Amino acid sequence: MSSSDVEPEPIPLGFCLVPLGVLVAGLVGVLVVVPRLEPGFEGSGHVPLVLAAAAAALVARRFGHDIARIERGLAEGVSAGLPAIFVLMTIGMLMGTWLASGTVQALIYWGLGLLSPRVFLAATCLVCSLVSLVSGSSWSTAGTIGLALVGVGDALGIDPAMTAGAVVSGAYFGDKLSPLSDTTNLAPAVAGADLFVHIRHMLWTTVPSWVLALGLYTALGFGLAEGPVHDVAPLRAALDTHFGPGPLHLVPPGVVALLIARRHRPLPALLAGVLAGAVVALAQGVSVGTVVTAATSGYVSTTGVGELDALLSRGGMLSLGSTVFLIVCALAFGGVLEATGMLEVLAAALLRRARTTGRLVAATVASAFGMNVVAADQYISIVVPGRMLAPAYRARGLAPQNLSRALEDGGTITSPLVPWNTCGAFMAATLMVPTFAYAPYAFLNLLNPLLSILYGITGFSMVPAAAEASTDEGERGAGAGGGRGLHGPSDDGQR
Repeated sequence: MSSSDVEPEPIPLGFCLVPLGVLVAGLVGVLVVVPRLEPGFEGSGHVPLVLAAAAAALVARRFGHDIARIERGLAEGVSAGLPAIFVLMTIGMLMGTWLASGTVQALIYWGLGLLSPRVFLAATCLVCSLVSLVSGSSWSTAGTIGLALVGVGDALGIDPAMTAGAVVSGAYFGDKLSPLSDTTNLAPAVAGADLFVHIRHMLWTTVPSWVLALGLYTALGFGLAEGPVHDVAPLRAALDTHFGPGPLHLVPPGVVALLIARRHRPLPALLAGVLAGAVVALAQGVSVGTVVTAATSGYVSTTGVGELDALLSRGGMLSLGSTVFLIVCALAFGGVLEATGMLEVLAAALLRRARTTGRLVAATVASAFGMNVVAADQYISIVVPGRMLAPAYRARGLAPQNLSRALEDGGTITSPLVPWNTCGAFMAATLMVPTFAYAPYAFLNLLNPLLSILYGITGFSMVPAAAEASTDEGERGAGAGGGRGLHGPSDDGQR
């Protein structure tokens, strides 16, 4: 009998924690210890994630999992993230061609004329909220309007970490509530809830968190307005002289907006934006070689204004290579954990102490966030805890929308706060701000999980199964075509 025919043993919780210990120790080492010993060293999560995946494989082998099973899990974990990687690469090309065409420069020019430091952060969150609500994609929002807003904030003298935090908050407001978002469809499908019942139930936690976030951004803006005013007139003059912002520069974002409004998937919409940026650049006399170089390795600004050139020299598919490798390493680690059953063991451990409604909601939020950390993908953060915790919600007599809301409050909303998560890595690479730098300013993403746990403890807005059943037929009739009948994660990797 071959080793592959032998049924592997269940892996105890203590051994499941070993790979996590290796990951935490490695991250502390490269992100905290080594930089203090060697000033100037910039650590990353690549090596710790590889070591953690190796540790998970060794633990799995100890309990009878053969190499073929482990390699299959690793490959499946990485393949699940390929759509996200394709979107990330496309965003890199879009950044390059939009810079070569002058589109980003035009958006920055107009933004500098309309926005002041006092209202900028709140306006950034509001605009990104509206765009993501219509598009259903946080990634498309950050890669288009978010990119331009970071440039505007930089020119206004606002800390890019603050602007990036406001972009992320707004982008995930719409990603969480839009019926076009994959995670908004996935969570109720896993929990067994209706799509529109799920969205209405999320309003209780998401809208108050969003209002509080806008208030905090407004307060930050008033503080910025009291500081020294950054003179943007020279930057606007340089942008006007070198790029001549005009209606033609609105064509690339207009193409993307039109396709998304017509419910095309993000990947083809963004690819069309890349092509539109290239056409606009060529129409203005930019050489083919310059456009291709910008899409491949990034645009290099040569205005002679140092501050402006530093702001505009970015983009390109190759510039995101480190981020792509980080995502691959993280997904490989998560794939090994999932294929060997360790993820389920970790999720079940959280459930054992969930003996009250408050503890159950807290366990849901914590397990979804934990899956974002160890599995590095927001889809897994919804599917695995949802599958594990659904029986507990039924046993406590709670309607399924309570579970679906907690899954999004703990999974969708926290995914951009983890540097090696596909979402965190994408936001950091796209907005050019490290995850840990913008995370303290992503107020919506920080407040929403806490509010969800508070509701669970107090029982506020928690719907019992009996109440849900009494209105079930009417709700499902109004939302026909939603819920479990709609798609989950798509091949286009909408986020």
